[in-house]
Parts: sequence; C-alpha cells; structure tokens
Amino acid sequence: NCDLRIIVPMNSDITPEAFDALLAWLDDNREEAGKKYEIIRVRLVKLLTCRGCWEAEDVVDETISRVAAKITQIAPGYQGEKGLYFYGVAKKVYLEYQKEIVTRRRRIGCSLPQTDEDEELERMLKQLDEALSTIPKSDRELILTYYTGTGKNKIKQRQALAKQSGLGLNPLRLRVFRIR
Repeated sequence: NCDLRIIVPMNSDITPEAFDALLAWLDDNREEAGKKYEIIRVRLVKLLTCRGCWEAEDVVDETISRVAAKITQIAPGYQGEKGLYFYGVAKKVYLEYQKEIVTRRRRIGCSLPQTDEDEELERMLKQLDEALSTIPKSDRELILTYYTGTGKNKIKQRQALAKQSGLGLNPLRLRVFRIR
C-alpha cells in the first residue's frame, strides 16, 4: 500500500485529517480514492491551462483546499458525480483569480498592448454597427434584444420576446434569421 498523503497540494493548508476525509468521500477504497483524486486534479489543471490560466496548479490547489475545508458539510448530502463539485468550485476560484489579475493591473497602471486581434475585433464591431444602422429600427431592436444575455437569462429573454411579439420561439428564430 502507498501513503497517499504525499499528493496533498504543496501550497495548501489542508490538514491530514481533512485530506483523509476528502479521500473517504471520493471512494471507500483508499487506493481508488487516490486514483480518482489524481484524475480530478489532472483534469482541472488541463482545463484551466486550456483557458489560459498561467497559475493553473495554484488555482487547483486552492480549489482542493476549499473542497477539503467543506467536506464535512458536503459529504452527508451530496449526490452525483463528485468530480463535478470540484469543477464548480474551480470555476469560482478561477473567476476570483481573473478578478485579482485585473485588480493588480489597475493598481500598477498596467495596460495590455493592443494586438492585431483587438484591431480585427474593433473592425468587425464597426462593420456590425454599420450593418445594424441599415435595417429598420424595429428589426434592429429585435436583433439586439434577441442576442442579449447569456445562459438561462438569454433563454428567458427570448421566451419573453417571443411572447411580447406574439410569436412562438421557432417563428421568432426564423424572423431573426431572416433579418440577420
């Protein structure tokens, strides 16, 4: 048997007891729990690295620390894929990480140099504004409202827009498609 305590994140304040509880939550078999832990950890690092996180290992360590700190509250009632809980916490930690980067840049007065991609985006946005100015105001408002929001808010917005327009969702999509 191997001692899985060596895989505790290096920069964390996880106690051995909290880490043992975390492993016990992942699986009753300690060796299987260690494997699951490593799979989750590697996937989180890859995910964050793909999202451009320069400090992915540190973000993952913080994620694991937070999960371990709450494990006594989580474990009794949690149902479902346990890895998904880690991903949810990692998402929040990553957002905090991004916010901290922006705050640090503002503090030191650092601005990112403008890239060719930024200029291309500006050019495309200008073309979009020009195209929108050529269509009737009612169509322009419909298009802008239709593409406002994200996630569930976008869905609710479109449902409300369809109801307001006296259309179903599919006829609304067709109308927006034709305008576009």
